[in-house]
Amino acid sequence: MKPSLNYKNWLRRVTPRVSQEVRRVELAYIAGFLDGDGCIMLQLVPRKGYILGYQIRASIVFYQKQQYRSFLEGIKERLIYGYIRERKDNMVEYTIVGLKPVESVLTLLYPYLRLKKKQAQLALEIIRRIPKKVRASNKEKIDAKLLMELSSEVDKFALLNYSKRRTNTSEKVKEFLESHNLLNPVETDP
Repeated sequence: MKPSLNYKNWLRRVTPRVSQEVRRVELAYIAGFLDGDGCIMLQLVPRKGYILGYQIRASIVFYQKQQYRSFLEGIKERLIYGYIRERKDNMVEYTIVGLKPVESVLTLLYPYLRLKKKQAQLALEIIRRIPKKVRASNKEKIDAKLLMELSSEVDKFALLNYSKRRTNTSEKVKEFLESHNLLNPVETDP
């Protein structure tokens, strides 16, 4: 189980012997790296085992050439969450996936972001509309009405991230929910 990540605990864990100003500079540097060589995404992901058919997946990805893998490992040590993987095209990705981890990291980096501030703000707004028990557990699910509302908000990421290949949209979610009578369930007499 991953530790609870709030700003004060994170600062103590990262650099316990360094001044607050140095910690802020470090967060600003990581935010700048995310602005330049990173991505914030919210996606609608089809899930066969889910009653509602779709899940909202939140992720943050940092990209770098394989020769600088240790740099990404240093960032991972500080942000705690996620994993690093090497791609076949000589690139390395440091990926953080999940509502709670993404919310925690974006909360830390938000004050320092410049280019990706709108994406971070939208991501945090959407994530925070999801009930806490759902964010904290992969077992809890949101209801159909909320999924439909939030999937329309997730569509806005296509514009902010200049997405060209996006195929899972709120329209697809709506089609699935309607075809399974999940948006407007039929009432039955007792």
